[in-house]
This record gives sequence, structure tokens and C-alpha cells, in this order.
Amino acid sequence: MLLKSTTRHVRIFAAEMDKDDLIPSNQVLTLDIDPDNEFNWNEDALQKVYRQFDQLVEASSGEDLTDYNLRRIGSDLEHYLRSLLQKGEISYNLSSRVTNYSMGLPQVVASSNQ
Repeated sequence: MLLKSTTRHVRIFAAEMDKDDLIPSNQVLTLDIDPDNEFNWNEDALQKVYRQFDQLVEASSGEDLTDYNLRRIGSDLEHYLRSLLQKGEISYNLSSRVTNYSMGLPQVVASSNQ
């Protein structure tokens, strides 16, 4: 049985990728970030998410691999993505097919008319 956690912007699978197939595994977690391309990403922001994911997985090492534990990691990553958005490290992709601002309204810098 394939264990997984699916949030709006994060999907975690207890599986390995083999070409386009997921092979269930109790040893490997596969992370899919922002599958709907709702955000604009740069390499630095992506690497921060991967490092955060690694830290969360490491913190839960020794615990059973369960749906609950995967959902907890996914939820923590969602909060981390929100913090990146609020800091301006990622932004909404306004060309995305989905523009529902699920992490809050976009920040707009007020222009100064002098």
C-alpha cells in the first residue's frame, strides 16, 4: 500500500520514482513541491524547502512510517512555504491555471507619488 500525504502545495510519497512510476517503499520518501505551479520558484528557495524537508524527516526518524507522520511533515512544509511567500522569497505565479491565493493575498508595494 502506498502511503502518501497530499496538501495543496506539497505531496509526499513513501515511494521511489522509477521513470514515471511510483514504487512503494518503506525506506524512501519522494517529495513533489507545488505540483500546480502556483508559485514562482528560484533554485535557492527550492533548496531551502528540500533542506527543511530533510530536517523534518530526520526529526521523525525512529518513528513508524504512518499516514499521520507524513501528514504532519506535509503540514509543516505548507507552513514553511507560507513563510517563504511572506518573506518575498517566492511569489504567486499569476500565469498559473490556479490563482486562488490560498496562502494569503499577494503583497503589493505601494508606489510613492512625489
